[in-house]
Amino acid sequence: MSTEQQVQSSGDKKSDKRQQVARLGWRLASRNASDAMATLSSCVRKSGLEESLIQLIDIRVSQINGCGYCLDMHTKDARAIGETEQRIYLLSTWREAPLYTARERAALAWAEALTEVCKTRDVPDEVYNDAREHFSESELVDLSLAIVAINGYNRLNVGFRTVPGTYVPKNRKSV
Repeated sequence: MSTEQQVQSSGDKKSDKRQQVARLGWRLASRNASDAMATLSSCVRKSGLEESLIQLIDIRVSQINGCGYCLDMHTKDARAIGETEQRIYLLSTWREAPLYTARERAALAWAEALTEVCKTRDVPDEVYNDAREHFSESELVDLSLAIVAINGYNRLNVGFRTVPGTYVPKNRKSV
């Protein structure tokens, strides 16, 4: 049976829930796609934006898009650079939690607006204006590129059902 046809039971006979099984390994299936995404990620890393901010954006966008693999990866990477458990746990309710800076809040609002643009067909002026208060023109473009990158990874990993829980972060120093 191919991975496209496999579905493994969660082990709970009373449960109808299923464990996710990968459809295909997109990185191996297309070296071109893998290289393109790696180049995009490299541009984001070299942008000068704080790594902690990029990790928060990656987590929040992955929450919105329901990407388990990316959530696993970026929560682990965030911890590896010193992000607190509390800020990670409360990220889906960042508007209510006093744990995020004004710059982080502007970035999170911008990330949500760009991620949801397929539903809203617009980014509100107030979200843009708030982002511009906290980010230079080049930073806002770089932030937007980071959002494009994680949305791309989310779509590849959700579409091909990349299995979460297997990611091991590289050793990183706190930023």
